[in-house]
Amino acid sequence: MQDQLLALDQIRLNFSAASLLSLNIGIAVVMFGVALEIKIDHFKALIRNPKSPIIGVVAQFVLLPVLTFLMVLIMKDFLTPTMALGVILVAAAPGGNISNFISSLSKANVALSVSLTAFATLAAIIMTPLNFAIWGKLAVKAYSHEAATLVRPIEIDAFQMFQTVFIILGIPLLFGVFVNSKFPEFTKKILKPIKRISIVIFLAVIVLAFKNNFDHFLLAVKFVFFIVLIQNALALGGGYFLASIFKLPFQDRKTIAIETGIQNSGLVLVLIFNPKIFPPELELGGMAIIAAWWGIWHMVSGFGLAAYWSGGFSQLYGFFTKKRLAEVKEK
Repeated sequence: MQDQLLALDQIRLNFSAASLLSLNIGIAVVMFGVALEIKIDHFKALIRNPKSPIIGVVAQFVLLPVLTFLMVLIMKDFLTPTMALGVILVAAAPGGNISNFISSLSKANVALSVSLTAFATLAAIIMTPLNFAIWGKLAVKAYSHEAATLVRPIEIDAFQMFQTVFIILGIPLLFGVFVNSKFPEFTKKILKPIKRISIVIFLAVIVLAFKNNFDHFLLAVKFVFFIVLIQNALALGGGYFLASIFKLPFQDRKTIAIETGIQNSGLVLVLIFNPKIFPPELELGGMAIIAAWWGIWHMVSGFGLAAYWSGGFSQLYGFFTKKRLAEVKEK
């Protein structure tokens, strides 16, 4: 099995800069749709009550990396050193922008979600390389001294980070809040169509990325599926549990769980494919596959959780139950 795992490191994903650009555009459209439901009063409420934002940041940048490191130690026989680095880098990344959309579907605190996403993305300039340096080095030492050369300092371009935040988060957010505030009647008319369009655009980008790497996923999914599933469950459950300990409102618990469990896997892939961070001569296929599968799986779990929290499953169950009862009565 170890030979098969090591073979994953030789995989090279077809994930171009154009694909990442398309993904960012899709996220920006999604963010605009989410922002249409946000009012300035939502942010004023957060300032008056900072407890939830603080707990959300702790869950994301402290709790998740610790839980991931413990998972890496326990599942040592099912990971290569580079796969271990992959899950740790995912844990060190900020929350994904799609988390705002999932929070909206989950009937969670959307203003809290957007605030945490914005702050976490900015904080990632420091926290992502710091968390990866600390936990990555500890993980590699636990796995093998020979793999120690794989851990290299991550240097994130601060200007690039701010530019990315402003384009895919800041502009859609400000524009959406502006439209909502100044043109409330117009907002009501376009809200549902914008949501539907944003879902189609985002899913189209993901399907395209998946299609370009279908053979690689078929080869690797049996090795990374449960790894990502377990880490994602730890993230979602850990965020919700921490929020519950501090007796936060149910809406805030849902939001913090989502923000902790939906990671910016696009940023992780950008870091992995950056030759200034990880030289091309290093075989990091396992690391990239972990990040790529995270990008797919966290949407599956996120939308599933949103359906559960919004009552979607109950409505579906009720529909089929009523239909079955009607068929029985007809007989």
